[in-house]
Amino acid sequence: MTAWLVLVTLLALLFYFWTGIAVARARAKYGVKAPAITGNPDFERTVRVQANTLEWLPLFLGSLWLFAMYWPGWLAAAIGVVWIVGRFMYMQGYIEAAEKRSMGFLVQSIAVAVLFIGALIGAVMSLVDAGLGG
Repeated sequence: MTAWLVLVTLLALLFYFWTGIAVARARAKYGVKAPAITGNPDFERTVRVQANTLEWLPLFLGSLWLFAMYWPGWLAAAIGVVWIVGRFMYMQGYIEAAEKRSMGFLVQSIAVAVLFIGALIGAVMSLVDAGLGG
């Protein structure tokens, strides 16, 4: 169980690292000198992909590991892969045009919602089974 979760966690972190590389490349391509983060819409969309990925990482990683405390690790890992695919879809769409980010955002949002709600249900079921003694 844990090995799959570790691999998915590392893959998610690698994806985030990749978004940082994309920002560095876009900075060079569009001539946006640090510390500026505005000036070219294509560059700004690339920055937003990285920032939005960072905003979602705590929700995803926390929910992933909490979900896996109550449900099979392979299932948590599979949902985690869906999140990463959704983030990739989001990145591809957003970098092309802001209007094209929605499907990826929806996929990754649903994955996090399933993980979060699954962790919540698992915790409540565990409390009930323990006679609410925790």
